[in-house]
This record gives sequence, structure tokens and C-alpha cells, in this order.
Amino acid sequence: MEQREQRQEKRSELEQCRFVAEEGKAKPMKKLLRRFPFTLFCIALIWYLCLFKPPSTRLDRIPGLDKYVHVLMYLGTCGVFWFEYFRSRVALSRRTLLLVGVVFPILMSGAIELVQANCTTYRGGDWADFLANSCGVLLALALVPLFRKHFNKPS
Repeated sequence: MEQREQRQEKRSELEQCRFVAEEGKAKPMKKLLRRFPFTLFCIALIWYLCLFKPPSTRLDRIPGLDKYVHVLMYLGTCGVFWFEYFRSRVALSRRTLLLVGVVFPILMSGAIELVQANCTTYRGGDWADFLANSCGVLLALALVPLFRKHFNKPS
């Protein structure tokens, strides 16, 4: 009888530990997925597009086209982030917004360029791509007043 109680007590403690672990980790991830699903999809898509081996096409002959693509990828991703942020009506500090909406994408861009240069044989890191990505991030930041006005959210 006593052993049975001890086993039940241990099981109860394990369940409680599991609940605490899930509460601490799973809920923020669920909130993130619920509030910013398209942003997270765009981030995953950028990583994929920047690390896969692209096929050769006639578009490769157009000088500078890839820089426009980089600007549009980051403008689109950060624009989606700002859209989802204002739509969600979640309150974040300016510091957090600048980190998530500006600093993180620029750092991610630099990390991708370093990974391309050092971890792939079919891609090369290009700091001009990094500059184009940063321009896309800053262009999205310039659109923030439009999003704020549309969703009527005070700063």
C-alpha cells in the first residue's frame, strides 16, 4: 500500500514538472505562432531560398536583379511582421519592436551571408546582398506609419 502511494506521489510530481516545463516553453511558442504565422513562414522561406542551389535561368543575365529580389524579400517579410503586429493589437515596447522588426532581420541577413560564404559550395556571401536586405528592412520600417494609421494604434 505504501509503495503504491509513493508511486502515485512520484507520478504526480512528474506530471507537475511536465506541466511547468510545457507552461514555460510551449505557450510563448503557441502565442508567437498564433500572432505572427505569416512572418514566421516568410523567415523560413528566406532561409530556404538563400541556402538552396538555384537553377540557372535567363534571368541570371539581368545585372542587379538579385539585389531587387533581396530588397523585396526583406521588405515583404518585415512588412508582414508590421502588418501582423498592428493587426494583433498586442502591446510591445518600442525597444522590442525595433529589435524584432529591424535589428533581428538585419542580423539574420548577415548570418545568412556568413552561412552562404562558409557553409555552402554553391553559394557565396555577398555584402551587397546584405545591404539590399537592410534596405528592404528600412523600407518596411518607413511603412509603419501607414500600418499604424490603418489599424489606428497609438504609439
